[in-house]
Amino acid sequence: MKKTILLAVFALGSIAAFAQSDPGFGIKAGLNYNANGDYFESTGEAARNPDRNMGYHVGIFGKIGDQMYLRPELIYTKTKSDYDGDKFDISKLDLPVLVGAKIIGPLHVFAGPAFQYILDTEFDGITIKDIENDFSVGLNIGAGVNLGKLGIDLRYERGFSENEATFVGNIGSIGPSRIDARPDQIIVSLSLNL
Repeated sequence: MKKTILLAVFALGSIAAFAQSDPGFGIKAGLNYNANGDYFESTGEAARNPDRNMGYHVGIFGKIGDQMYLRPELIYTKTKSDYDGDKFDISKLDLPVLVGAKIIGPLHVFAGPAFQYILDTEFDGITIKDIENDFSVGLNIGAGVNLGKLGIDLRYERGFSENEATFVGNIGSIGPSRIDARPDQIIVSLSLNL
């Protein structure tokens, strides 16, 4: 697992170093307005939908190309979902690999897969060790504006495959409790090209 993460960091660093001589390399940070999937407290019980909460992210990016471009990113993301007062936190590393195009002036659009590695999950003080997949794949799609070295973008991220976290539920519940850990979020980012 650690070898895979180190390989991803090395690959992104290599791409970013190459990209620095072309259009760019930089840092980014922002807010996530997110919710994960449904919470099933026990077998046969109706699902509870989450309330959306604010999270945050920080990371680096590289950019290759101009009118059409490739933009890999490596981002640490912290998300939080609220299920009627029960909070579910996820810490993860995201590696979006975006393909974009300039539309008019500083406006550009982009889309691409986002590879995710879950670092930690917690549900109201219970550390969840049984998450189905530490690695998963999602989709990022969005638009942005570049104003010199400063960039602002708005994107939507959704996980492709089901990825449930399971844990022992309340006393007397039938079966384990489950939460769908797929991301479903709107992301606002500020980036600085170095």
